[in-house]
Amino acid sequence: MLLCNYIGKTIKEQFSSTVSDKPNDIHAKLMLQYPTVPDWWYYIILLLTVLVAAIFCSHNGLMPIPVMLLTIVFLIVLVLPNGIITATTNMMLTGCALNDFITGIILPGHPLGFLTFRVFSCACQNQIIVHLTSFKIGHYMKISPRVVFCSLILSSVISCIIHYITAIYLLNHVPKICSKSNLAWKCLNVENTHTASVVFGVVGAFRPGSKYFPILWAVPVGFVLPIISWCLWKKYPEIKWISYINFPILLLATANLPPAPTVTFPSWVIVGFIFNYIIYRHANDWWEKYAYIFSAAMSCGVAVCGFVIFFVLNSPHTNTPSSLWRSGGSTGDGCPLASANYSGILPAWRQYL
Repeated sequence: MLLCNYIGKTIKEQFSSTVSDKPNDIHAKLMLQYPTVPDWWYYIILLLTVLVAAIFCSHNGLMPIPVMLLTIVFLIVLVLPNGIITATTNMMLTGCALNDFITGIILPGHPLGFLTFRVFSCACQNQIIVHLTSFKIGHYMKISPRVVFCSLILSSVISCIIHYITAIYLLNHVPKICSKSNLAWKCLNVENTHTASVVFGVVGAFRPGSKYFPILWAVPVGFVLPIISWCLWKKYPEIKWISYINFPILLLATANLPPAPTVTFPSWVIVGFIFNYIIYRHANDWWEKYAYIFSAAMSCGVAVCGFVIFFVLNSPHTNTPSSLWRSGGSTGDGCPLASANYSGILPAWRQYL
């Protein structure tokens, strides 16, 4: 609803516009010197991927082919509004919740079909946005679109092979990986996806008459909230802060709560408040010059830190002292009551780790 109210006109224009339709964009003018990627390149990639997906789904009985084709419809409908939201807010609306509800209805009692549908819809949506982001970077760096296209296809194939080999190696060499008794390899996102497949694909916890069916009232509430903010913005245009109200963005963060560690959200709020409010208001020149560089440095620092922690502390062949900060005490995470019930009683599997 927010997309229709705020950027509906932009979406309509973008569906029919091309690079040559942007005469005032200097980047578009310069990129017109390069030959564009022929449409038939995309058609070949689409045909090959759909053919392989259809064979894979039908041969293994994972999902009916008509349902697989339905995922393509989802991708076509959501890609442009999702791309605009991602470009303007840096937050991606993949529509996974909507896909989960629809899959639970059309494939009841079929958890593997649910997971397959989710991969083809949500994961492919993420991949589309990543590719569009790469094309945007190539656009600003004045790299030929054909070079970017070939690089993306090649890197996708290589990364798929590496990811598959790495996953097989870890499953065969890390004891009790993704289990509750191995806290160093908890696989929170995998557990979250597995739980969703059970809830929507097996239990059907949101069907009429079920225990969690009242939660579906959040759907009409989420539909109405953007209308309220849009009406307030139209009625009181002189109040500037009303234009910044974006309920989908405000509520989107809750989707990351289930797999997120406890410290994630407080850190996000503190850093965001310091940089995007205090420094932005009182040291705007510094913010304009270094904010994005600092953000990239923090992201790189987390990646490097994770790499170091893995090889120094979490290697299967490395024994660390029990007094080390990362050991986390008897429960392994430094929070002995995190898994306790309201009476403070720990489950047996956490008491003897």
